[in-house]
Amino acid sequence: MRQIFLDTETTGLYAAQGHRIIEIAAVEMINRRPTNNHFHVYLNPEREIDPGAQEVHGITLEFLQDKPLFQSIAHELLSFIHDAELVIHNAPFDIGFLNAELGRIGLPPVENTSRNIVDTLKMAKESRPGQRNNLDALCRHFGIDNSKRTLHGALLDAELLAEVYMAMTRGQDSLMMELDQAQPLSQTVQLQDMKPLIVIMANDMETQAHQLYLESLQKSGACLWPSVEKV
Repeated sequence: MRQIFLDTETTGLYAAQGHRIIEIAAVEMINRRPTNNHFHVYLNPEREIDPGAQEVHGITLEFLQDKPLFQSIAHELLSFIHDAELVIHNAPFDIGFLNAELGRIGLPPVENTSRNIVDTLKMAKESRPGQRNNLDALCRHFGIDNSKRTLHGALLDAELLAEVYMAMTRGQDSLMMELDQAQPLSQTVQLQDMKPLIVIMANDMETQAHQLYLESLQKSGACLWPSVEKV
């Protein structure tokens, strides 16, 4: 299975108020193993960044002035996430912003491109009700080192999210290992090493007992074998 762990940083909290994406990161994993393949880009939002948002991610408008516009990277992003399962922490937030950006340039929503969307915040709330379930709290809970996360950054957060998701779904590891380690019969058993099968034929008494049993089933209407034999 191909999964993409995705995160964004934005100019503010609400896409409906015209806030824009300024950073996108997507980290690829196949069959629960990282591939070291990722998509990461900073974007020029063509608008101011809310002070509160800047305090969270530390990205300034000056830094973004020479960065590309979303429309110039949209097709590359869609190609990267195509037919993959997206894993996102608080998915409605990121999907809402991505769909707003796609809508501005006349492209269909993310749901038309990805295979499925998994919200790890929803998963965490279901397994840890009443507890803090932000990314930092989940890293502490699962013993994942997040000491480099002094500010929110999409690429680091996507990588941490992949580790958190693996810890949350640890029971699936053994299944995937069994699937990966399974080998074709031709690789595990050599035909010349196989002993011939011993066939033991039924004797007359066993054959007669079997026939009487079939006849009793036929009388009850529960036996189709005699009719099959005649076909």
